[in-house]
Amino acid sequence: MTVVSSYPARAVVDLGAIRANVRALADHAPTAQVMAVVKADGYGHGLVPVALAALDGGATWLGVAQTSEALALRAAGIRTRILTWLYSPSAPLRELIEADVDLSVAAPWALAAVVSAARECGRTARIHLKVDTGLGRNGMLPPVFAEVLDDALKAQAEGAVAVVGVWSHFAFADEPAHPTVLAQAVVFAEAVALAEARGADLEVRHLANSAATLTNPAVHYDLVRPGIAVYGLSPVPQVGGPQAYGLVPAMTLEAELISVKDVPAGQGVSYAHAYTTSHATTLGVVPLGYADGIPRHASGSLPNRPGAPVRVGGRTLAIAGRVCMDQFVVDLGPGAVEVAGDRVELFGTGADGGPTAQDWAQAADTINYEIVTRLGARVPRVYVGEPATTRGGTR
Repeated sequence: MTVVSSYPARAVVDLGAIRANVRALADHAPTAQVMAVVKADGYGHGLVPVALAALDGGATWLGVAQTSEALALRAAGIRTRILTWLYSPSAPLRELIEADVDLSVAAPWALAAVVSAARECGRTARIHLKVDTGLGRNGMLPPVFAEVLDDALKAQAEGAVAVVGVWSHFAFADEPAHPTVLAQAVVFAEAVALAEARGADLEVRHLANSAATLTNPAVHYDLVRPGIAVYGLSPVPQVGGPQAYGLVPAMTLEAELISVKDVPAGQGVSYAHAYTTSHATTLGVVPLGYADGIPRHASGSLPNRPGAPVRVGGRTLAIAGRVCMDQFVVDLGPGAVEVAGDRVELFGTGADGGPTAQDWAQAADTINYEIVTRLGARVPRVYVGEPATTRGGTR
């Protein structure tokens, strides 16, 4: 039986914007290659379509957190270099090595596991050693890094691995003037120098995420790893929005009103009546809720907390009352002319004065990354802006 999708909402993803954003990022880092980070299902935009568009835009690497994402890219026919970096001892390392996926090594156990898997399959594993330069998360502190480096070079001498990269991640890249940024850059430079002094012939050294790609040319090295900026959102909104960096938001989230009705003054709206109408008005119901990734923190109440903004009929309104599992309510105002089926834009490019993912982040007291990546799988992704034309490495 053929199932026809009739979901009353959609995320429209502009692949042309993805390509243009990658080109803009390459312009910001002209001495480096670009690794487009497409983890988390392409930050909610769709793993494979985004990856192909990024490659069309000039990216020469792809980066993913989970090993399943790397294998999905390979299964889609993508042959460009892929790095994956977040895995446990149960990861399918042999399958990854056989698929020619680069692996991060962020702990002594990881090197031992990768070497063992490489010996089993008779292939050389390409590894990037991760040094913890101050984030205090995944990665090896410098003394451990030095020990694992020596072990990795011994394994390289026997052909089990190739040490192709050294990398790290910033803690405060979104605050370019923060003192830790310079301090981490110094630790990273020391780790790279140590690796090279001990005989590592590195293909890539990489430290810069989106924020550092846009604001800190001194740490571009051989490769930059933009993530959120690929999708047209600013990693440093307090410094500059997307337009300041030549970026265009790629996702527009829209839905159809499913109910429009007139209500009197004093009408409580949604659970717990956090919002109550102050006068006779018209309410509209939007069929998206926290099960779709709409933040419950985007709820609105009166008089002191407006909800997240939405665009209806050329007007910017706000969520009225609590966001529910599958729906939320908008106060359309007295005498509203909207009817069921009319379009509601939750966020988009902002070019027409409508709300953006950054506006939603501010309303929900979070970051724009969370707004797009939490979008639920049941919301259809609709792609515009011409499909990608390459498979990265098969041209």
